[in-house]
Amino acid sequence: MALKFGLAIMNDFPPDVVPADRVAEMREQVRAARGAGLSSVWMLQHYLGSMPTLQPLPTLAAMAQDAGEMTLGTNMFILPLRHPVDVAEEFATLDHLTGGRAVAGFGMGYRENEFESFGVDMGARVGRFEESISLIRSLWSGERTTFEGEHFRVKDERISLVPTQQGGPPIWIGAGPHKTGAQRAARLGDAWIIPPHVDPERLKVVLRHYQTERERLGRGPSELVVRRELVLDPDPERARAIGLAARNALSRKYAEYNAPQQGDAYKHLATDAAAEQTADASYLFTDPAGAVAALKELEACGITYVVLRMQWFDLSQEQVLATLALFRDEVLPHFAGQSAK
Repeated sequence: MALKFGLAIMNDFPPDVVPADRVAEMREQVRAARGAGLSSVWMLQHYLGSMPTLQPLPTLAAMAQDAGEMTLGTNMFILPLRHPVDVAEEFATLDHLTGGRAVAGFGMGYRENEFESFGVDMGARVGRFEESISLIRSLWSGERTTFEGEHFRVKDERISLVPTQQGGPPIWIGAGPHKTGAQRAARLGDAWIIPPHVDPERLKVVLRHYQTERERLGRGPSELVVRRELVLDPDPERARAIGLAARNALSRKYAEYNAPQQGDAYKHLATDAAAEQTADASYLFTDPAGAVAALKELEACGITYVVLRMQWFDLSQEQVLATLALFRDEVLPHFAGQSAK
């Protein structure tokens, strides 16, 4: 199976940016990714943060024409904050607007202010997450649904808009890089999107947990997905400097909220020094040859899909397009079934 690639478009911006001023650049990135041969486009979700954030579902729908045949997905949609009937209808809408090319990337969220403002107990997020996925899948079947859970109840109802994809959009789970997260993703999802800071050695461990649980449940093989941060430059030291400056600025903004950076899974947010260590171990701030080597290592681990983010905070449009061009011309040709366009 050829390694596939997606592009995570930046949809949260520095505080002084008016997102409306960036929409044309976002469209340009989507078209460039399409022309480069990437397979998908992804956007994140947050509420009430210090960075103005375009919500992913309407923004992905707005990008659908630029994306052509590319898949469009959320990375991640904070599922416990919303009612699953609403989520089922909204993703079904995106599925219709994209011609059946939507992926529902669902995560549990972590920011206390989001949960408090939505009136949702963070202690209930796992239960709400699991019930929501069960109810959403039932609704997407198109059959009449009765659901009696601790958090959600539906009595003999049928979704108004059955998705274009049979059974609904694939559900890709966002979960922490630990055994519990891997097992939850294996049980609930059609794939697991592994966070970008997981280094190759840790990746092998958590992938084993995921695959063992899939086998135990009698579930078939799935895409094995990891995220990676990417900045390319002919000079690898310059690429590293560019990537670190922008990524560290973003980490500082995220750390204003209660990212549990005291835990191992979030240690990359704690300090600039920790972020540099994470970048050197896991991110792709390098030249094309370095990126090829790192991606080949991921492929050897069994990874089948890499979601690449090429822009954070104040990283320029020119740098994103330069990275995309180098990726198209000097990285993609090294992977089976891929070709520069």
